[in-house]
Amino acid sequence: MSIRSRLMARLEQGIAAAPNQLAAGVLRAQRAMLQARHGQLQPARDELTQLHQVSFQHPHPRLMAWLQLAEGLMSYFTDFGPAARDRIQRALALAEAAGDVELQALAQAWLAHLAYTAHDVLALVAHAGGSRALAAPGQHDAQARLAIALGLALHYAGRWDLAQAWYAKARRHAAEEGDDAGVSALMYNMAEMRTAQMRHESLAYPTRARPDLLLGADSVRHYDAAVGGSALAELTPVLRAQVLVMQGDYAQAGALYEQYLPQAMTKGLARLGSSLQADMAWCQAQLGRPELARAQALAAEQQLDTRCDVDDRAATHSRLSQVFDALGEVQEAARHAQLAQQEWAAFTAVQSMWAERLIAAGLDQP
Repeated sequence: MSIRSRLMARLEQGIAAAPNQLAAGVLRAQRAMLQARHGQLQPARDELTQLHQVSFQHPHPRLMAWLQLAEGLMSYFTDFGPAARDRIQRALALAEAAGDVELQALAQAWLAHLAYTAHDVLALVAHAGGSRALAAPGQHDAQARLAIALGLALHYAGRWDLAQAWYAKARRHAAEEGDDAGVSALMYNMAEMRTAQMRHESLAYPTRARPDLLLGADSVRHYDAAVGGSALAELTPVLRAQVLVMQGDYAQAGALYEQYLPQAMTKGLARLGSSLQADMAWCQAQLGRPELARAQALAAEQQLDTRCDVDDRAATHSRLSQVFDALGEVQEAARHAQLAQQEWAAFTAVQSMWAERLIAAGLDQP
């Protein structure tokens, strides 16, 4: 699937017109990064392999720095794991040595994003401040990535009112850049955050009416197909399954989970494993399959540990309480209900702490 974006066209024109090998190499590294963000990992790997050969024969600090950032993004979009951080930290150090302020701003923005995904608010504040100080107003790539990270952070902190301005800024800069992968990432992350918020409310208030969130999940899928794919494409069906559970379409939700969840668990959703497994148990219980429901519930319990984020632990206990109640296991249902109450209270405290730190650092407004 070819990438159809103004950014790709501009990079290819720049490579063709580059005055020297270094300038072409930096643009080729940026093209590989774009390919990785569109989910085209093999073309990106082939490009980077060639560039490493060029860098080995003609070493230059600036090209080495961009290659490290590209390798960091390759690592991130391969499994959305924490290993990318070391590569991007290395890119930042090389960029500082080479005096490349543009790359410093972009690396700091990506480190802020990774700090958000790791739910490390101290690192998030530090890297966001660093990127904000370095990024020029017209450096759309750094500005968009930073705005996505801060929008997500404020949304996670329960401050949707503040997050909206950052989301709007992210969309504006991605559009100015012609960066369809950035727009897709924004769409997916906003849909995911809204789904998480509604999931919380559906677990806390099962009888309350909820908005239709399928449009958001389906919009991401249609947009990705139009622009040439996305590295997040494999996660979208799982997002759709979560929405379907809330809407009571247990058969379709269960089918999506069974087909896509194993792969998604290797693509950055491992921290959600317990709560999504609990969702599957709830689907089985609602479909009249008590033995499968109980097996899935026990599997969800086994995945609960301290590595799970507090809101995911809370969601897991809330859902398991419903499952065991449906299975007639009253004591287990009550135990999970009590644990859920404790975890939701802890999550509220975490949200308050995040909001306080972000506002104190002046990161509440673009």
